[in-house]
Amino acid sequence: MDILKDLEFRGLLHQITDREGLDKKLNEERVVLYCGFDPTADSLHIGSLLPILTLRRFQLAGHIPLALVGGGTGLIGDPSGKANERTLNGPEVVEAWSQSIKNQLSRFLDFSTEIENGAELVNNYDWLGSLNVIEFLRDVGKNFTVNYMLAKDSVDSRITKGISFTEFSYMILQSYDFLKLNEMKYCSVQIGGSDQWGNITAGLELIGKSTDRRAFGVTLPLVTKSDGQKFGKTEGGAIWLDANKTSPYQFYQFWLGTADNDVIRFLKYFTFESQEEIERLEAEVQNEPGKREAQKVLAREVTKLVHGGEALESALNITAALFSGDIQSLSRAEIEEAFKDVPSTTLAEDDVALIDLLISVGAAPSKRQARQDIESGAVTVNGVKVTDLEATTNQLGRLGDSYLIIRRGKKNYFLVQFA
Repeated sequence: MDILKDLEFRGLLHQITDREGLDKKLNEERVVLYCGFDPTADSLHIGSLLPILTLRRFQLAGHIPLALVGGGTGLIGDPSGKANERTLNGPEVVEAWSQSIKNQLSRFLDFSTEIENGAELVNNYDWLGSLNVIEFLRDVGKNFTVNYMLAKDSVDSRITKGISFTEFSYMILQSYDFLKLNEMKYCSVQIGGSDQWGNITAGLELIGKSTDRRAFGVTLPLVTKSDGQKFGKTEGGAIWLDANKTSPYQFYQFWLGTADNDVIRFLKYFTFESQEEIERLEAEVQNEPGKREAQKVLAREVTKLVHGGEALESALNITAALFSGDIQSLSRAEIEEAFKDVPSTTLAEDDVALIDLLISVGAAPSKRQARQDIESGAVTVNGVKVTDLEATTNQLGRLGDSYLIIRRGKKNYFLVQFA
C-alpha cells in the first residue's frame, strides 16, 4: 500500500514536512511513527479517532506505530486549541486516566510481539517524571528562543488572554518526547491534529539541533460538519469511545444521523472501505439519498471498529425494534441501553391504572388529556397500542420481567421500572 496516496485520497494530509523525503523513506524502509494522547478524561472521544485510525493505516501498510499516553504532559496541559488555561489534575487521577486510555488504544492497534511491525504503548511519564529541572533547562530549553515559541499559533492565540509558564512550556516537553522516541525507538515521524503543527515542528527543530537524524511531521485535518456544528457533540454531550459513557446504540445512531454532505468525507476518514466502494456509495448518495446506504455503512463500520461485532449486532437489533415498534424482541440489556436517556420512573406499587401512570411519568399533564390520548390511539405500551381506559399495569405486562415502555405519539418514550 502506498500509504501517502491512500491518506491523500481520504483527505487526511493537512500539513506535511518534506513530502518527497517522507515518501522516499516510507517506500524504502519500515518506519516508526507516533501520536500522543493526553489523559484529560477517563476516556477518549471520537475526536481522537482520526489519529488513532491513521496509526492503524500506517500499521496495515507495514510500519510500526507508537501510541504515546501523556502521563507526564497530562499533568501540565496543552494550550493548543484552548482559549483558556486547563484545570490541572492530580497525579493519581492522571495515572488512572492514562491506564483507561491505554486500554482503549489496544482495541485499534495490533500490539502482538509475534509480528514484525507490532505496535507499542509508551508513557512519557517514564522519562518526564524523573527530569532534573536544571539539566532540562540547560540541555533542552537552551534550544528554544522565546521569540520562536511566541510565533507558534498555540501560544500566540493565548497571549491576549494570558498563558501560564506551565502551559507555555508544554511545547518544549512535547518536543522532548519526539527526541526521546527518536533516540530510544528510532521514531522518525510524528502525526497529530492540525492544532499540533507548532508542537510537531518544534520537535523537529530539537531533533535537528541534537542529532544528525532526519525526522518528519504530518498533521490531519480538523474534522468539521458542513452545517457548522461542532463534530462529535450532541445535546447529551460528547460522543465517547467508552461504552459506559456513550452506549453502542447511541454511538451507532450518531453516525447513522450523518448528513449527506458529510457522509462520504467521514467514510474516507473513519472507515477502511476501499476507494471503489466509497465511490459506489457516493453515487448512491447522489442518485438515491433516501436509502441512506452510505450512512448505514458508516455507522456499521465505525461501531464495529470501536465496540466490536457483538455490540454492533445489539445496536442494529435495537434500531430495527424501535423502527418497527417490535420492542418486545429486545433483551433486558438492550432495553436498558435503548432507553437509558428517556424519562424514567420507578414504581413501588404493583398495579397502577394507566391513566394515573401517564400523569406520573410526565406523558400527560392531566387525567383528561390522558383519556383523550388513550382513546385516540396515541398511547402504546410495550409496543402495543392501548385504547382501554380501564387498563392497568398488571394487564399490560412487563418486558424483561421489570420494565414497561410507554410511547405517546411517534417519538415520546417513557420508561417505567418496577421496584
